[in-house]
Amino acid sequence: MSETLTTFEQAVSRPICPRMGVAGMRWFSGRWAFEYSRMLPVSNQGLVDFVKLHLSASNQAEGLVMVVVMRPGCKPEHVEHVVKLLREMGLQDHVIVGTDRTVVAALGDKRTLDKSAIELAPMVEKCVPILAPFKLASKEVKIEPSVVPIGQHGATLGGSKVGLIAGPCSVEDREMLLETAHAVSEAGAIGLRGGAFKPRTNPYSFQGLGERGLEIMAEARERTGLAVVTEVMSVPQVELIARYADVLQIGTRNMQNFNLLDAVGQTDRPVLLKRGMSATLEEFLLAAEYVINAGNNKVILCERGIRTHETYVRNTLALGIVPAIKRESHLPIIVDPSHGTGHAYLVAPMSKAAIACGADGLIVEVHPNPERAMTDGAQSITPAEFGRLMRELQAVAVAVGRDI
Repeated sequence: MSETLTTFEQAVSRPICPRMGVAGMRWFSGRWAFEYSRMLPVSNQGLVDFVKLHLSASNQAEGLVMVVVMRPGCKPEHVEHVVKLLREMGLQDHVIVGTDRTVVAALGDKRTLDKSAIELAPMVEKCVPILAPFKLASKEVKIEPSVVPIGQHGATLGGSKVGLIAGPCSVEDREMLLETAHAVSEAGAIGLRGGAFKPRTNPYSFQGLGERGLEIMAEARERTGLAVVTEVMSVPQVELIARYADVLQIGTRNMQNFNLLDAVGQTDRPVLLKRGMSATLEEFLLAAEYVINAGNNKVILCERGIRTHETYVRNTLALGIVPAIKRESHLPIIVDPSHGTGHAYLVAPMSKAAIACGADGLIVEVHPNPERAMTDGAQSITPAEFGRLMRELQAVAVAVGRDI
């Protein structure tokens, strides 16, 4: 028996749940604690499930926000110190003792809880948070998938229909953009992509046409009806680009530019948020939380590949994040197979895989002459290839119960 139990008084045994066995309920330093004659689960998920099942007997499971796991050999004063810290944070405590260790369940509604303060306490092994740090982007506030309207002609991303955004990496000139816009529109795209301001790794590379590029894209919208999707790189650009664009794109390098996220969150334009090249799922959704918290709930997530050790692709297209996002969030998520691979020959197969795993759409680079493209020609497909891809994607969409 652990030292923690040596100060317990008034032992009472009762069954908590048939699946968990009998727990001894003991009075400990001004509160009831529960002692199980079994080892507690080792894995985080197993431990959380055990604690939730325990709390469900008293209808408290929904209030669980964190499980504090004490180190083996902890003393009553160590548990008491953790309990004191939790109460100072406005949380309730629930002490559970196993044959191998003690845990303290924290109950309340403290999403912004700083678990580091608890982890620094003596004899604390770890803290397992229950609530995701993102709330507005999570399914806790909205279970049904969000459908985000884009443009002025009823196009949407999310729901049962899959939408495609297509166009060149950069707006190079008027003739090229209008030719591409007409081609992708006739093939069935709902949006036109194209960079007027381009963030380039090399400062000597083509940086885009600026406002002239935005004017050309606006003309293409008037001629085709396609929604204009273009990147905003800095806070001062937001107002200018919002005058021309239907969707404001945040690129991978700016996913954690929090001032920029706040600025686009104060507009009424949908925001296409690309995943940072090294960002975790949690960081990705927290970036979306910034935009929503600023007042704009029209957020579209975009998986565009992450940086790994592989050299046969420009980035590694981590399609597993699509169903993972669907599990955690109500926001629509699309995939960029162009940046996600860096090679035109991989765009079609990865596009099909993206739709098959649940993506709400694609954003694809299309150029009438990829060999002469000023940016990203190696990952651009031709209008003819895009038309063929649209036909092939229709079959995939139908197979998974969707439409394009």
